[in-house]
Amino acid sequence: MLLDLGCGAGRLCRIAADRGAQVTGIDRDPRQIQQAVTLVPEGTFDVGDILALPYPAASFDAVICVQSIMHVTNPLTALREANRVARPAAPVVITVWGKEDHCDIRAFGQALAGLLPRAVGQSPGRHPPPLSADGRLERLARLAGLAVTEVGEVTCPFRYPDQHALLRGLLESSLGRQALRVASPATVRRAVLEGLAGYRTSTGGYRLDNTFRYLVGRSPQTM
Repeated sequence: MLLDLGCGAGRLCRIAADRGAQVTGIDRDPRQIQQAVTLVPEGTFDVGDILALPYPAASFDAVICVQSIMHVTNPLTALREANRVARPAAPVVITVWGKEDHCDIRAFGQALAGLLPRAVGQSPGRHPPPLSADGRLERLARLAGLAVTEVGEVTCPFRYPDQHALLRGLLESSLGRQALRVASPATVRRAVLEGLAGYRTSTGGYRLDNTFRYLVGRSPQTM
């Protein structure tokens, strides 16, 4: 049994199910969950918060959290929940963006920054370092009780053939969905296209080169 934290529209669950996995996904966005149910009808999907998972301890053979943990208020709590629901020795796999200057996707965040409210109580000069900072994700994973077995980075180019594909891909992300909750679709689309104009190719598509940092941990061998 595989649990996908922040599963979105269920694309990773679809890939896993096609390879024989029994999949469960959870996301706080009901619209994304509806899409996941349609895409993976044999899976189990729940609307909920990855900071308070509605599953018993030691329920899953593997837990993944792909590009979602950066958007929660307390990453340590999310990691502890992932550890709690993983069976003994089960892998827990987390991915986050790499360092900002290694990710062209930063232009997407910059394009939407003026639309998104600052987190309550957060001042411009006082906030935790990003999870991509050297050693931070590993430290949090260990504090959550996970045994870290592998940490690494991989570079992946994002290619979009046209504006429609760019907007569809980026606005389905957690950050895109946040922006759409506070601004009109037309406003968000305009901000994205203006912010990413410099990444347009000679054929009218877009290319963004991005680095991902990943961590593989293991839940403790015994309960």
